[in-house]
Amino acid sequence: MDTDPRDVPSLSTAQTHPLMQFPTVVDLLYWRDVKTTGVVFGAALLLLLSLTVCSIVSVSSYIGLALLSVTVCFRIYKGILQAIQKSDEGHPFKQYLDQDVSLSEDTVHKYSDVVLAKLNKIIVDLRRLFLVEDLVDSIKFAVLMWILTYVGALFNGLTLLILGLIGAFSCPIIYEKHQAQIDHYLALVNNQIKDIVGKIQAKVPGMKRKTE
Repeated sequence: MDTDPRDVPSLSTAQTHPLMQFPTVVDLLYWRDVKTTGVVFGAALLLLLSLTVCSIVSVSSYIGLALLSVTVCFRIYKGILQAIQKSDEGHPFKQYLDQDVSLSEDTVHKYSDVVLAKLNKIIVDLRRLFLVEDLVDSIKFAVLMWILTYVGALFNGLTLLILGLIGAFSCPIIYEKHQAQIDHYLALVNNQIKDIVGKIQAKVPGMKRKTE
């Protein structure tokens, strides 16, 4: 019986690019695999908490020493075990040493193009905001900067990263479970903001958008 090639999984891709076997960011944030997400979240949180106590150089050195200690001890253990059993299993990490972990030119070009496009868009938006192309958007941006001055006075950058990490791994799953209620309240808040902005635009000259 003939088999549709589309139904056969491509083994060459997984073998050539083993990194593709790792879960995507969306799967991690939505806790599709609780064990994998827990390991990633715990490791990232532990790293950020460590940075609050030690410098990034010290933390990186300790992590490197810990990983190297594990691999060296395991390498010696397997060597002694092979010598006692007189087996010829070879290097214990040969499977990982043979894997291709280099980035292809296509992958580099793909993501560099994405980053460049995002960077150009940010530059254009900042120029538009700082040169007051639209008065309403520039005022909104000024209000945001004013709020961030208070946020910066309360939290440093590392604390914000920790809070952002916790939010990234908690908000998506909370929103997925309570999407209807959250959308309802967000719509109410959005309507209230639009009403307030509309009243201000109607009373203050020059604040109406160009399209209006």
